[in-house]
Amino acid sequence: MSQSYVQFYVHIVFHTKNNAEFIREDIEDELYSYMGGILKNHKSIPIQIGGTSNHVHLLGTLSKSILIPDLVEEVKKSSSKWIKSKGSRYHNFYWQDGYGAFSVSSFHLDVLKTYIKNQKKHHQKVTFIDEYKKLLEEYGVPYEERYL
Repeated sequence: MSQSYVQFYVHIVFHTKNNAEFIREDIEDELYSYMGGILKNHKSIPIQIGGTSNHVHLLGTLSKSILIPDLVEEVKKSSSKWIKSKGSRYHNFYWQDGYGAFSVSSFHLDVLKTYIKNQKKHHQKVTFIDEYKKLLEEYGVPYEERYL
């Protein structure tokens, strides 16, 4: 076979340091667009990006030319610098050190897109930490509570 064909879908989740509520409605759409641009610059395609005031969900394709840790590092590093440029109220903005990354079947993309779009409504009933634990458990990812 002379050509390589790859299609990976990935769902990436990370939150602000100490779950601080920094992502305000007045910047969230611009932030999500900025993050989508970072994915595109790394030959990955953003499908749906959303979240709440303290966390973000990224759903997209993963290019065969970048590793997940490198992509997440670039998204977090660049978006953190971008947010800090938005004014003094964001001066102390930081992302957490870790993240969650989950493979997604193409058959589940529509359900996950809707889930990400409805994050604000979802989090009226469920905390981010409870949501994150559920994701980790559903994907069979072992975790230590103290690192959440």
